[in-house]
Amino acid sequence: MSQNKFILIDGSSMLVTNYYGNLPKALLFEKDPEKKEKLFSQIMHNDAGQYTNAMYGMMRTILKIIDEQKPTHMMFAFDMTRDTFRREKYADYKGNRGETPEPLKEQFENMEKLLEDMGFQVMYDMKYEADDIVGSVVSKFEKEIPSYIITKDHDYLQLVSDYTRVWLIQTKQETADELQAKYSAEYGWNSKMVKIPDKAFEVTPPLCLSEYGVKPCQIPDLKGIQGDSSDNIPGVKGVSSAAMPLLAEYGTVEGIYEAIDSCEGDAKKQKELGAFWKESLGISRSPMKALIEYRDLAFLSKDLAMIRRDYDFQKQLDDFKININVDKAKEQFEKYGFKSLMEKLNA
Repeated sequence: MSQNKFILIDGSSMLVTNYYGNLPKALLFEKDPEKKEKLFSQIMHNDAGQYTNAMYGMMRTILKIIDEQKPTHMMFAFDMTRDTFRREKYADYKGNRGETPEPLKEQFENMEKLLEDMGFQVMYDMKYEADDIVGSVVSKFEKEIPSYIITKDHDYLQLVSDYTRVWLIQTKQETADELQAKYSAEYGWNSKMVKIPDKAFEVTPPLCLSEYGVKPCQIPDLKGIQGDSSDNIPGVKGVSSAAMPLLAEYGTVEGIYEAIDSCEGDAKKQKELGAFWKESLGISRSPMKALIEYRDLAFLSKDLAMIRRDYDFQKQLDDFKININVDKAKEQFEKYGFKSLMEKLNA
């Protein structure tokens, strides 16, 4: 099995990145909604007027990954809606996000269909998010096959294990190169020889702790305290800088509250705990009051940030084997005007 490689792609993240990465500059910087809409015609499209800028960029990226990485298995997970089980728990979850632009919305459906027609496994669900689907698939198969997740989303770091790596996509290639170089000496590998996708930084369990300050399993705990503005997860107000030292000491949100609860009703003990945090953990401004006040939000925030691994799917590992239907791919590439990608299909 050692020659096998399973690449799991956060399809929503990759499509969105390629949409904004391949937009005309005039449209990218235009703030006025009406003026924006008038510029939509400048977005790459096929003869039928269907928008293709995100699809083209994503397909080019996928074919490059397959050519360079030689994976044997691959899958794509997409978000279908923001009204998942998380919004049932917290109505404002992802409530800070604007509407998906129409030219991108259209490409989600078309991209999913294109990948399915080519023979890839494409998974999505009305209740679960893409990261829950990836988490469930990788948890089922990671001990059978080396697994690599491609995403820009830091939430996925909690899935990093001895069997699974996250190839975390950075905004610029320079950032990825700097991160690789930073850790190459420490972990005994040559950053030039580590063959990973463009703009990616390979996160292992020790690198997660070194670079992001917590172990992979503590990512939900970190967001439980710090919150996450990109998903509108509240966290505990004003405690952000204390999160890492507290988690280094107590391990989890639950562990932090066990320490606080052990002082309940005893002002002297509570004062001693505050002094310990200051002197031994280096927390200058005591977060005690805020932690007590926003206790429920801390646990809710951790729960919202926790990737689920119980998404029920019936597929076996062999179902994810790459077997591109070249004829259908060519037909779709013709339809969308992806002529320059034809030769990359390795027919």
